[in-house]
Amino acid sequence: MDYFDVNLDLTEEDLALKAAANQFAREVIRPTAKALDEMTPEEVIADGSPLFDFLRKSYELGYHKMLLPEAVGGMGLTPLQTHVLMEEMGYGSFGLAVQLAVCSFVPYTAAFTGNEELIKEFTVPYCECTDGSLRSCWGGTEPDHGSDNIGMGEDFFTQPIRTNCVAKRDGDDWVINGQKAAWVSGGTISTHCQLHIQTDPDMGFAGFSIFLIPMDLPGCSKGKPLNKIGQRDLNQGELFFEDVRVSDKYRIIGPDMYPMMEDGILALANAWMATWATGLARAAYEEALTYCKERVQGGRVLAEHYSIKQRIFEMFSRVETCRALSRAAINLNMRIAPGFAEYSMAAKTTATRLCLENASDAIQLLGGNGLSKEYLPEKLFRDARATLIEDGNNEILARRGGHMLFESYPRPRDTIPFIPG
Repeated sequence: MDYFDVNLDLTEEDLALKAAANQFAREVIRPTAKALDEMTPEEVIADGSPLFDFLRKSYELGYHKMLLPEAVGGMGLTPLQTHVLMEEMGYGSFGLAVQLAVCSFVPYTAAFTGNEELIKEFTVPYCECTDGSLRSCWGGTEPDHGSDNIGMGEDFFTQPIRTNCVAKRDGDDWVINGQKAAWVSGGTISTHCQLHIQTDPDMGFAGFSIFLIPMDLPGCSKGKPLNKIGQRDLNQGELFFEDVRVSDKYRIIGPDMYPMMEDGILALANAWMATWATGLARAAYEEALTYCKERVQGGRVLAEHYSIKQRIFEMFSRVETCRALSRAAINLNMRIAPGFAEYSMAAKTTATRLCLENASDAIQLLGGNGLSKEYLPEKLFRDARATLIEDGNNEILARRGGHMLFESYPRPRDTIPFIPG
């Protein structure tokens, strides 16, 4: 189904990007996601898994560098093009969309440090990679700490809480010890990690630093992949660090800048989450619409029943709400440094909730068939349920966003640091 885009200013280039991504979503992402969903977590990451074929095909087409600027070898997409492409990826599979995006975290962050040495080491090889062999992960969550470590503005954020993973200075190096939790997306297949880690325990979560870590360093290891209800095509697993020694050059942010950097990361990551949720909401809507045009009940197709028409319209309205809010958040936060995280948090919490509602309604409209694995909605429902928790629990994000509103408004427009273009 060719879903209409209400933005009439999409260029021929934009439309071509959308069409190619939609074809990729249907012909590559969907079949791969279905196959991975039926495997054990261990099978998903084993040699010969369809996961690696998907990554290879994605890298060959350059989709792995969709978030990177053209100056370092990336696709150099506009904010609108970024949304168009990422929505199609989420339409194919939320889990694989996350997997592909997180692969770029270390090269993406290295590129925006402006440090030529880091760009040469991390970014350029990644952009030139075509076989999917270079893959990042984002090491944030821990066994005892999840969304609380993004609770800036909360009383506990600056309390002297010790985390599960810490780095201590040793001369010109840092020594890392501890564990990151089983929820690290892409962790079990990562070659590099963007590690958020406590370097000043007296400052609690505010005493974090960000390191870019090659995962082949001595002392780095990975746990088993996590067995989950949904997004089973997104491998997640623990990371372990035992006396891992890294040069100070790999620490790109210290505690003095960490809260601002974390807000900037959330401004982008939550906007991306909202965009993938838009794709999932659209997938659920289209599955329900197609089914209701074909399924006969009460002597006529479901689409001829007035109650069904109303329900389909509500699903359509949710898709457009998700798209408008997520597209606005991406347009804003890809053009502002360090970003307005509250807009992305609003987009993420709203879009994930609405995509779950659409997935639930799709199951209801398909009736018993909606519960069957022969149909897509049951997977969409399981995948959607995870979105309300990942990349920041929705309740914590809402509290953080509310704190930001009281803390920073009004914002005079002439103080906003817009990025040209």
